[in-house]
Amino acid sequence: MAACRALKAVLVDLSGTLHIEDAAVPGAQEALKRQAILQVQLTNMLRGASVIIRFVTNTTKESKQDLLERLRKLEFDISEDEIFTSLTAARSLLERKQVRPMLLVDDRALPDFKGIQTSDPNAVVMGLAPEHFHYQILNQAFRLLLDGAPLIAIHKARYYKRKDGLALGPGPFVTALEYATDTKATVVGKPEKTFFLEALRGTGCEPEEAVMIGDDCRDDVGGAQDVGMLGILVKTGKYRASDEEKINPPPYLTCESFPHAVDHILQHLL
Repeated sequence: MAACRALKAVLVDLSGTLHIEDAAVPGAQEALKRQAILQVQLTNMLRGASVIIRFVTNTTKESKQDLLERLRKLEFDISEDEIFTSLTAARSLLERKQVRPMLLVDDRALPDFKGIQTSDPNAVVMGLAPEHFHYQILNQAFRLLLDGAPLIAIHKARYYKRKDGLALGPGPFVTALEYATDTKATVVGKPEKTFFLEALRGTGCEPEEAVMIGDDCRDDVGGAQDVGMLGILVKTGKYRASDEEKINPPPYLTCESFPHAVDHILQHLL
């Protein structure tokens, strides 16, 4: 478990790691404050370079601004420029491809696509949108794909954690359309390598200088470790017993919760 590297950045998953819907993971706010205090204390030790924190999320249930407001109501001290979402990555891809998407995302996420032309769609974008996942809408997407429209998956999570238990993510619905149309989706969120590299862009950090904390063994930890980061798996949110055995190499560390992960970083990685 020992890691001999200079840690410069910490990437933190949100849903399931810091909070579950409108409830914070116990101790998460205090852990963030400890890390903020640490940045000041380490200024001299790191020759003026603070530990950079980025909050990375696959959530497609709400816009970035709504997400920020939710986190602030939970008393998390987070600024907008510290958050990198898969919606941001999806919008960037749409702008590069200059396509008109059929947006299968939650209505609360639509503000993040303001200004994107959606009439006469020639692409399909899928996020988590339970209210849209019914036969008529999925069949419309199916027909667009048969006509050659690209399928863009904001992410392909199998499931996620709600207050009432685990729930299907967008992954099964994306896979259904892939199967029906014999096509392959372009995935923009975790665990894609480009997502983690984009999240680090502007930090001045290489993947080998960063650690990822999350509750999803594949999308958070596995994806981060595939690009050279350390991955810490927390046993909150969607975590299920023995998840750490589902990826190879296994997580750098598996611990009870986000506060335990922060304590380990402070004691062993800095």
